Formats: sequence, structure tokens, C-alpha cells
Amino acid sequence: MPELPEVETVRRGLSTLVTGARIDAVEVRRDSCVRLLPGGAAEFAAELTGLRLSRLARRGKFLWAEVAPRAGDDAPVLALSAHLGMSGQFRVHDAAVAGVPDPHPHCRARLGLGDPDLTLDFLDQRTFGYLHVEPLVPTPDGGPGGEGTPLPLVPASVAHIGRDALDPALDLAAASRALRRGTRGIKQVLLDQTVVSGIGNIYADEALWRARVHPERPAHALTASSARALLVATQDVMRDALDQGGTSFDALYVNVNGESGYFSRALEAYGRAGEPCSRCGAPLTRASIGGRSTHWCARCQRRWSARRANPGS
Repeated sequence: MPELPEVETVRRGLSTLVTGARIDAVEVRRDSCVRLLPGGAAEFAAELTGLRLSRLARRGKFLWAEVAPRAGDDAPVLALSAHLGMSGQFRVHDAAVAGVPDPHPHCRARLGLGDPDLTLDFLDQRTFGYLHVEPLVPTPDGGPGGEGTPLPLVPASVAHIGRDALDPALDLAAASRALRRGTRGIKQVLLDQTVVSGIGNIYADEALWRARVHPERPAHALTASSARALLVATQDVMRDALDQGGTSFDALYVNVNGESGYFSRALEAYGRAGEPCSRCGAPLTRASIGGRSTHWCARCQRRWSARRANPGS
């Protein structure tokens, strides 16, 4: 599933191409991709036709375009939200230069844009992704909604999502305290999008490896310094992945130009079960934790023990 670096790569690509474009035509090719709207495809088309795509914004794995009546309007009326699910992609075609190809077999929705003359396709092979038209609501903390927008607004469906690891408005001290609450394993806390968003299975494993933290260590067993170090490791791995366009294992994740990311070549833990740890040489371990495939180094990331932590008890 695309995580923060992959979704941010898509946001940046779309932002350079479709910001300010007018939505002239809407074609929904599979009604399930707009399943959150009571009126389905007809409501989706009626809400968007004639409006303009303003800023492209992202919080965690959630992507949206502020939709306004006029180009450059700082008071958008709606959000065109997108969740990529397991395999969602956007492709942009320059209708004026190359013409518009026939829709891809996995094309679920097509927007005909004007000024500039483009076609925007939403592809989704596994059909878990969706598009949604919804109101913008104030952010709980009054700060900007996310990357790409200065407005203190987020789509209603994103209001419960925490600030992400790369958000300049993230309070690192508060986030570190939040990571240490409760008895859940720390990997489960990292995957909880209400604490710090944008972290999925791949980058959770990578950050835990970098910070030398076992994925099953109870959240309350982290020290303040180790929680902060884990958050910093999360930020570092996200930035490194973003520099390489995200992680791709197959053709299901590409950017708006159909290009794959290359961070999979730099992964230290995820998908490397049985291979030697690049830090200590011990074979990496894989197990299912909380229903997620999880990878770690048993030597570098020692399992936490209450008895070892409290030898006098």
C-alpha cells in the first residue's frame, strides 16, 4: 500500500501539472470508486463539473485537491479527496499534444480538464482506492491542513488523522509522548494513523531497524529518548525514500508519469528475511505481528523483557 513518500511523490507530480485546471468533464467508469457519495457517479460529476483544481495537499497517506470556482481562489468550496488504497494511480495525459489514449482497463474515473487541456485518469486494479467530494473542515489544532496548503482546513474524512512524520507543524515532543502510551506493541502504534500519520508496514519496519527497537516492545516500555529517536528515524527513512520517488515492488505503484520509485533497493529490513543484517550480520527475522508481515534483526533489535528491564523485581 502506498505510504507517505509514495503519496507525496504523486502529490508533487499532480501539483505541477493540474493546479488551476478547470474540470470540464467527468466520467466514472466504475461506481465503486465514488462509493462514499450517496448519489454515486451522478453526484460526483455534478459536484465537480465547472470547478477548478486549486492546491494539491496531503496529510499522511491522504491526498486531496482544494476545489474552487476560480483559479487561485484561497477559499475553496470543496475537497476532491483521493485514497490510493492498495493500487491506486493517477495518470495525466496531454490532450493538446499527444491526444488522449483509450482508457486503461483499470481506469475507474476520468476527468477532462481545460486550461490547460489535460486528461486525468484514476486507475485502481485492486479497487480498494476511492475518490470523494466532501467539505473542508477546520484542523483541530488550527494549523495548516497538510503539505501543499497554508489553509487550516482538511477534508472531513481526514479530520481524525494525526499530523504526519514530515509535517513541519508536528510537535515532536508531544508525538513522542503519544508513542509511549499504552501496552500495544510499538509497531502497532506506529501504524495507528491518529498518532503520527503516513507510516505503513514498510517504513515502520525500516524505522524500527534504524532505531534498534523491537517491533513488539510495549509502547510504555520506550524511554523518552528512544521514542524521540524512533520518530527521528521515521523522518529520516521517509526523506530518503522520498528522494528516490518511493518504494516499488511491481507495476502497481508508479507516479503520474508511469515511473517507479527505487527505494526498494535501499531497504534494510522489510522483505529481507533470512538475509544478513547490514549492521551486525545476523540473519533477519520475519513473522506476522498484528496481521502484518514484520521484519527485524533479533540481535540489533532485542526483544523487551520486563524482568530484564527491572532486574530487582
